[in-house]
Amino acid sequence: MKLLIVLNVCLMIFANSFAQAADEQSKQAFILNINGVISPATADYFERSLDKANQADTEFILLKLDTPGGLDLSMRNIIKKIIASPVPIVTYVSPSGSRAASAGTYILYASHIAAMAPATNLGAATPIQILPAVSPTGDKPSSEDETEHKQSDMDLDDPMTQKMVNDAVAYIRGLAKLRGRNEDWAEQAVRTAASLPAEEALEKNVIDIVAINQTDLFQQLDGRTVNVLGTETTINTVGLIVKEIVPDWRNRLLAVITNPNIAYILMLIGIYGLIFEFSNPGAILPGTVGSICLLLALFAFQILPINYAGLALILLGIALMTAEAFEPSFGILGLGGIVAFIAGSIILIDTDLPGYGINIGLIAGFTVSTAAFFILALGLVFKARRNPVVSGMEEMIGAECEALEAFEEQGRVRVHSEIWTGHTNIPMKKGEKARVQAIHGLVLDIAPENKKENQL
Repeated sequence: MKLLIVLNVCLMIFANSFAQAADEQSKQAFILNINGVISPATADYFERSLDKANQADTEFILLKLDTPGGLDLSMRNIIKKIIASPVPIVTYVSPSGSRAASAGTYILYASHIAAMAPATNLGAATPIQILPAVSPTGDKPSSEDETEHKQSDMDLDDPMTQKMVNDAVAYIRGLAKLRGRNEDWAEQAVRTAASLPAEEALEKNVIDIVAINQTDLFQQLDGRTVNVLGTETTINTVGLIVKEIVPDWRNRLLAVITNPNIAYILMLIGIYGLIFEFSNPGAILPGTVGSICLLLALFAFQILPINYAGLALILLGIALMTAEAFEPSFGILGLGGIVAFIAGSIILIDTDLPGYGINIGLIAGFTVSTAAFFILALGLVFKARRNPVVSGMEEMIGAECEALEAFEEQGRVRVHSEIWTGHTNIPMKKGEKARVQAIHGLVLDIAPENKKENQL
């Protein structure tokens, strides 16, 4: 009996150990990659990948980051997801030579564990709209006095500047306090656009780990304890199954249409298509393509930082160029339309983020093509429409005809060297002239010219 009890206890211990080992073996670490500007597509990729990882048995999520910054709204959406995540988020700035500038610094501060590879840097978290582009003399500031210029801009007594800076400072200090990191340096990163390399960031308690590669990072993570939603969680990297989540077709499509240049092109193609459809009803293809492109552009614009004054100027410019085609004004309307179109295109995207505006070459190309299309092409079309008809049944109305015989109501007449049957209520003599009033099949309603005039 005692032997059976001992055997049962051993079997239970063995089964429990086997279950724990199997559970450890099934643990996974998901890897996400963010390279480039933080955009709505980036936020969508992160949020959907995070939801997918949370549904699996995930030990932690590794976010590999290399970004010059991005849109504030997209950055905040990512940070909200990180803070609310039930799974630890480890952000790793890699490979060497990468950076976590501007919005990347906020994401790094919000992560449960912040890691960097050697020869990487973070910082320069000042709101991009208020960074000085040139010095007061018009020259680009040198690297020596760049910080001085930025600091002087921060000292300007401008309520909007103060509001933006103070909001950004409060936000990043809150993230630093949440994760127990250096709050004072976080404020400097916003107020003076300070930056740090990886080693100095570790010394100043800005980050938690400097790792040469992913293997080194996993070794340093093993056994580390982090606070996740108020609960202390120990990370175990032994026997982890590592899976990388790549952007799916939806993320790639969103990345394409939310590119400001692509959204701009889609909008103009949509406008061109609808105008062509309205001017030539029944064409179908231009209206269909234009409607689809315009809807895609409007979807992109509702998640992009759009300046609606710029959009209004573009529409005004197209309207003025169209008006020039209808009513030539010696170029005044056309020139005004071109100026409005260019100005609207330049200010359409309401951000100064480098590489996230509309390309000037693209604006110039579309300005020339738009002006040529609306002023020249449409002008020729409308001019041709105002010219009298020179062929077809419509041209017969009002044409002169000659009676080939005498008749009282119906007889033969010649029109454009063709012989028709003419019908009239006034008797005609051979050789008399008349005008065609209407056409009914192969019979012309005619009115004698001289007799009509005598009756009047």
